Amino acid sequence: MDDQGCPRCKTTKYRNPSLKLMVNVCGHTLCENCVDMLFVRGSGNCVQCDTPLRKSNFRVQLFEDPAVDKEVEIRKKVLKMYNKRDFDFPSLRAYNDYLERVEDIVYNLTNNIDVDNTKQMMEQYQKDNRDTIQKNKVKLTREQEELEELLLLEQQGNDQRRLDNLQEEQRQLQAKRKNKQALLDDLERSRVPATILLAQHKDRVAQLETQIEKQKQVVKTSTVFSTGIIMLDHLGRLGYLNHVRAAMPQDTAGGYSSGLACHRALQDAFSGLFPTPRLWEAFSIMSFSGSSSLENP
Repeated sequence: MDDQGCPRCKTTKYRNPSLKLMVNVCGHTLCENCVDMLFVRGSGNCVQCDTPLRKSNFRVQLFEDPAVDKEVEIRKKVLKMYNKRDFDFPSLRAYNDYLERVEDIVYNLTNNIDVDNTKQMMEQYQKDNRDTIQKNKVKLTREQEELEELLLLEQQGNDQRRLDNLQEEQRQLQAKRKNKQALLDDLERSRVPATILLAQHKDRVAQLETQIEKQKQVVKTSTVFSTGIIMLDHLGRLGYLNHVRAAMPQDTAGGYSSGLACHRALQDAFSGLFPTPRLWEAFSIMSFSGSSSLENP
């Protein structure tokens, strides 16, 4: 990492740890000072490959290898155009062939292989599939809005729980202070022996600590994560554990539980999916109908 440096001014990360390297579409790096100096008019040529560049297209280099930054940027642009889904194809083989073509395009543009023909192919594809591309963009935007809404609701729930915990801590602190002040007042005014007052105070403190522990054990959790996965506590109530092997005594010693196994299976099944609320509702209906058919063959 310390060997990284600007090819123009030869400054390295070793000599200047705060050096900020920038990368453009060609994949070659320049430090921020050289970018400001060479592209003072807003455009210029790359120092290494002489490619015409714009200053506005420079971005901070995120990876040690600038070729990775180049590939990431190219992939983003390609996927905005090649945004078809698996349900847009008649078969899985056709969808896999489509993904292979996308990877070939990304590879060619990243490694400067047959760039002109690749760009012409992309332009022709965009003309032939303009309506499909626009339709999938609208779908993707809608899914992103739904995801942002779920994340916002989850964040609001977390903020509310954090506020509730803070308020509860304040109430507990006030209760401890009042209990301590009450002990001081009793010792000052009461004629009861101090040993008895101290014993009573210890009992009140023990009761208060027990109450606090009980309140800590009551964890308020949401029913569904933003990813759509049902929380562990609700699997049994919703019937997901009806066909999962029950934990044996020897299994519980190792931490196994039927709910945990079912929850992990659901997470694995949906890790690569984006279940919107409508799709999740449909999945729940299908799951319950499937469970009913298994119970009543």
